[in-house]
Amino acid sequence: MVSASAERGFSAPPEVVFSTATDPDRVSAWLPEPLRAEGRPGPELFADGLRASWGDTGSSDWSAQLEVSPVDAGGAVARLELAADPAQRRLDEIADESLANLAREVDDNLTAG
Repeated sequence: MVSASAERGFSAPPEVVFSTATDPDRVSAWLPEPLRAEGRPGPELFADGLRASWGDTGSSDWSAQLEVSPVDAGGAVARLELAADPAQRRLDEIADESLANLAREVDDNLTAG
């Protein structure tokens, strides 16, 4: 299994970024397709912070972990780690594109409310 990670800053509060990322109605707009395929379970949420994971690193061909942390001035930083097997040549690009798509969803979420 090969892995890649990406990180992106957001001007939104961390709770908004995380709730947008884990919203079942928005996940298909940002999460890579192999992780949102029909029949896959939703994210596993962790009680120790704003962390979630998709896929099972032990048996799945794709997995993702997202952690959202606060930054000064009320913003957030999101770190996405993707793993895929067989190796995906564009995994770094896919991680970056995924966070860019999440940023669009967060902006839409903020302007909709």
